[in-house]
Amino acid sequence: MKINWNSKYNTIAAYTLIVICLSTVFYFFASQIGSFSAKIGYLISIMNPFIIGFILAYLLNFILKFYEERLLTNVKSFNKIKQKRKRFISIALTYLTFGVVFYLCIHFVLPQLTESIVGIINQIPAYMDDARNLTQDMIKDLHVNYQMAKFMENKLNEIATKAIAFISEIMPLVADIIMKLLSSIWNIVLGLIVSVYLLLDKEKFYAISKKIVCAMFSKKTADRIFELTYRSNNTFGRFLSGKIIDSAIIGVLSFILFTIAKMPYVVLISVIVGITNIIPFFGPFIGAVPCFVLILFESPMKALIFLALIFLIQQIDGNIIGPKILGDSIGISAFWILFSILVAGEIFGFMGMVVGVPLFAVIYSIIKENVEHRLKEKNLPTDTKDYM
Repeated sequence: MKINWNSKYNTIAAYTLIVICLSTVFYFFASQIGSFSAKIGYLISIMNPFIIGFILAYLLNFILKFYEERLLTNVKSFNKIKQKRKRFISIALTYLTFGVVFYLCIHFVLPQLTESIVGIINQIPAYMDDARNLTQDMIKDLHVNYQMAKFMENKLNEIATKAIAFISEIMPLVADIIMKLLSSIWNIVLGLIVSVYLLLDKEKFYAISKKIVCAMFSKKTADRIFELTYRSNNTFGRFLSGKIIDSAIIGVLSFILFTIAKMPYVVLISVIVGITNIIPFFGPFIGAVPCFVLILFESPMKALIFLALIFLIQQIDGNIIGPKILGDSIGISAFWILFSILVAGEIFGFMGMVVGVPLFAVIYSIIKENVEHRLKEKNLPTDTKDYM
């Protein structure tokens, strides 16, 4: 039956029916949100090996391309063999490189990292005593009145109580994390296998995806999807690969400078500085604060030297290393970097702080492109300065 949309009452009745149906569907999903979330969580747990495999394949693809397109192409004997054998050799070298780096981290970094963390945990009561004695000396030297002195002492005792409670809770937490990692070993192994298959036939998987998109959408929509996919991959690829290399260099540079300066917990603070450097713009400050507090308990003078070294390292990174490796891979202002880090970090945690910036850069570029396209259709200027 064809509805006469020009009839007022038929239109009202049709829209009322649509609203009732949509409200019923919304109520059904809202009432079943708990079981729906549980099913989604179960589905994600089943897909964990494939998710891990895709992430590994995406990250290791940069190493694979380096071997396949840059290093091995200079070997004459390599160019004579078939493409499938080339891919096998490149994948073997890629995973060998990954395995060597992983082994070095486990063999050299992990023991010293564990030793530093255990040492800090054992030293926290002594740090609290030192802080208490320092506070009492300051109260005597500055002749602070009784009420202020009592307030400071109560706050210090409160901090000490929380620190001791944190110590008592952190060991079960660490044990729980270790157990989760051990229980995920099978998924990680399966993920490694999946990543090998993905890298082995990556062109075929890309072709299948392209074939499905072409079948489901019009040519114009499909071309738009391919263009956005290429743009997203280019932005994420350049940013993540550049940031990982940049952070590794900063971590090594930090280790060298901190060793020369004889800083305490050298490995721990170097790892913290290197990892947090992955977060753009604000990462160095996020990593420097806890490291400064740790060193401050050991030696206030070394804490000041640490700040000077961090400033030096960030100047080298911001003016020399970063521009050489990353260039202008983000393409958004500092305000939007802060916005994307805070929003994505609040939603997705640390991983959100890492991928939030390139994700927002892609969204920003799409919105900017659409806005400028509409302005051109209206014969209006597209430069922001013209509207200031």
